[in-house]
Amino acid sequence: MRADLSGKTIIITGGSSGIGAAAARTLRQQGAQVVITGRSGETEKLAEEIGCDYYLVDYTRFAEVRAFARDLLAKYPRIDVLVNNVGGIIADRRLTEDGHETTLQVNHLSGFLLTLLLQERLESSKAIVINTSSAANLMGRVKFDDLENKKNYKSMSAYGAAKLMNILHAMEISRRFKGVWAASFHPGVVGTGFAREGGGLIRWAYEGLLGRFLMISPEQGADTLLWLISTLPGKDWQDGEYYYKRRPGRRNPQVSPEMAAKLWEASLQLTGTGKQ
Repeated sequence: MRADLSGKTIIITGGSSGIGAAAARTLRQQGAQVVITGRSGETEKLAEEIGCDYYLVDYTRFAEVRAFARDLLAKYPRIDVLVNNVGGIIADRRLTEDGHETTLQVNHLSGFLLTLLLQERLESSKAIVINTSSAANLMGRVKFDDLENKKNYKSMSAYGAAKLMNILHAMEISRRFKGVWAASFHPGVVGTGFAREGGGLIRWAYEGLLGRFLMISPEQGADTLLWLISTLPGKDWQDGEYYYKRRPGRRNPQVSPEMAAKLWEASLQLTGTGKQ
């Protein structure tokens, strides 16, 4: 895949490692102006290596997400692609400084907030928004009476629900944002550090021998993301759809336009953005 992306501005949150970093490297080779976020020194290191802009953004803090959005709007007159790629499994239930359960905020609410704050710029750029979801969406369930996972917290159940929300979020972007295309995708079971805050068996699986021999590389995991960015929406892929290996993926039975709209309204309230 050697598409010419010269002149395109592409934002990749969680772009300092894993599939985000793999995609950033390829996109720079294709001529795109790439902006990545991360939380560690690895972010600056990668940015220097590939020659891209970077920002340190902690998704457990809405204030940092809002500051990041302001920086993007001030510096980039166009945003052609926004990749909401931050995510992870959190072993134990804990709250962020904003008062939200961490899995929910890191995997869904902060990406939702960033996308909403960039809405006008995305619309004027006729942008593409891509959410990194997971096959874990199949084990998730959006419980509107317990979005904060207060009852019987289990890390994989919370993660699965958040990955389901990523699919619903992309569906609703395609309906609410004018001129913006949106999609979500499952990268595959990738050997990355996203489970470093997971507990017990999950962390062992990703960091032990199982991870080394049975999981695909970040470069392989980034393939569908790069395909979505480099091809034509409406022709090669459909608005609001969820993909795996460049084909429509298996979605949770809860996925519906009604559920997507309901989640959007709930997310507005939880992020303090009101009725929009």
